[in-house]
Amino acid sequence: MDVQNWTYTIVGITFLIYIAIAIWAKAGSTKEFYVAGGGVPPVLNGMATAADWMSAASFISMAGLISFMGYDGSVYLMGWTGGYVLLALLLAPYLRKFGKFTVPDFVGDRYYSNAARTVAIICAIFVSFTYVAGQMRGVGVVFSRFLEVDINTGIIIGMCIVFFYAVLGGMKGITYTQVAQFCVLIFAYMVPAIFISMLIAGTPIPQIGFGSELVDGGGFLLDRLNGLHEELGFASYTDGSKPMIDVFFITFALMVGTAGLPHVIVRFFTVPKVRDARISAGWALIFISLLYTTAPAIAAFARYNLINTVSNQQYSELPSWFNTWEGTGLLAWADKNGDGAIQYVKGDPFVGKPAFTGETGELGQRLLSNEATVDNANELYIDRDIIVLANPEIAKLPAWVIALVAAGGLAAALSTAAGLLLVISTSIAHDLIKKQLNPNISEKSELLSARIAVAIAIVIAGYFGINPPGFVAQVVAFAFGLAAASFFPVIILGIFSKRMNKEGAIAGMLTGIIFTAAYIIYFKFVNPGMNKPEFWLFGISPEGIGTLGMLINFAVSFVVSRLTPAPPQEIQELVDSLRYPKGAGEASAH
Repeated sequence: MDVQNWTYTIVGITFLIYIAIAIWAKAGSTKEFYVAGGGVPPVLNGMATAADWMSAASFISMAGLISFMGYDGSVYLMGWTGGYVLLALLLAPYLRKFGKFTVPDFVGDRYYSNAARTVAIICAIFVSFTYVAGQMRGVGVVFSRFLEVDINTGIIIGMCIVFFYAVLGGMKGITYTQVAQFCVLIFAYMVPAIFISMLIAGTPIPQIGFGSELVDGGGFLLDRLNGLHEELGFASYTDGSKPMIDVFFITFALMVGTAGLPHVIVRFFTVPKVRDARISAGWALIFISLLYTTAPAIAAFARYNLINTVSNQQYSELPSWFNTWEGTGLLAWADKNGDGAIQYVKGDPFVGKPAFTGETGELGQRLLSNEATVDNANELYIDRDIIVLANPEIAKLPAWVIALVAAGGLAAALSTAAGLLLVISTSIAHDLIKKQLNPNISEKSELLSARIAVAIAIVIAGYFGINPPGFVAQVVAFAFGLAAASFFPVIILGIFSKRMNKEGAIAGMLTGIIFTAAYIIYFKFVNPGMNKPEFWLFGISPEGIGTLGMLINFAVSFVVSRLTPAPPQEIQELVDSLRYPKGAGEASAH
């Protein structure tokens, strides 16, 4: 079978499995809808957590970023890896002991204030929608190539699939679906990595192949990549060009932003006991490490194969995958010097991104609509989000491996999207309606409200997926920055500071998220032409500004809490009890 038929077959089978699990695990109560009944075994919860954590950014975009940015792309690898360790060891046991399965619920009760709860709800929804936009974009990228539809159609298909199992199954359906999705995504990630490692470095272990000599005798892979980069005018692959302060701020924002991501925190309430939460966190770290230690190898393999395949090659002699990706609008070539060969060097090939008319000219080159070329030698545009998906095709792997990667990318994007959408629905149905607007609402009505909220959230998420503020990993980085600036200080101080009060929490959350969001919006939307290091505040990019937002949050929270009355005595005693995470700490849905 060809790639298309293999894709229909493998993706179709996986989708049928997801839907069957959703029907089998249909939630019949609010506790099942919110926390899967609190009875998921630790190993399965570890798999579900890993699937929740390893989103389209991890599967599709992270290796692409490292592939194009080289050393500079490692900030995403370090930040996201360290972030989960921080969450699992520093925060999870205490939040589990507190017994509230949503961040707004924790904030509302810990800070004895519905106003604080409302601010937390707004922050949770804002962060989750930013994050889910990246997932829906990832779904569209996969569908656009492998099902040969445009990105917008692909996003709509993904919305329909998520709608079915998220609305029907809630957290119970999502959890067991994510177990299946983890198995699909990790298998899909590792198989091509092993294949390509054998072809390039002669070893089946990608992590070793990454630092090995090439089988063709061309020296070590990274040395060869450095040489190719320098020949083409790019920075050396293993050297960084980002300002060190920006590297630190992006890495730290990704790390601490993890602690404020509601869809990950809720995972520690889907197991029976605190001990099980710790065990499932350990399993999740093992499962996550399989992908994260492989990503740098995939990035290097893909970069090496891409340069050797397209650079200085005649367009008419390129393999079919190039033309297929051109059709998605995620890859483009403009023959500036008219020699029919692809010149791939440093520089933007077009003013803006390519907009295609669907017409073809000499050699099948797609014409650019209202897009002018710029005065440099580069003729090739490559969207960073395609590199992992195109990698097996570039390496000439079997069709079934190429289709498997498509199924893995969809599993990664859909698993995280479902978790985020559930957070949004929980914030609305449980934290807003149940806790504030209508405390006497029946369980049946609350469950209906949660399902309606999911449905509405999916529609909004689809819109942001169709109109994303950046490529997948970049959008996700913004979400982590917003979470770092809003939730991390209020959670840390809520656990470890008895003096922290509601006034400090509210002021800190508002200041942190408004500052961070304003900075991102200004440089990404209002004035993107100034999105350059020389115009950034202290040399900090929009991806890293969440760290500064977090520091501002801490400072405002500390000052305001000292200038206002101390929390009630019972709240201070509650904080003392949280420091000793003993007992079952069963999550409370009411």
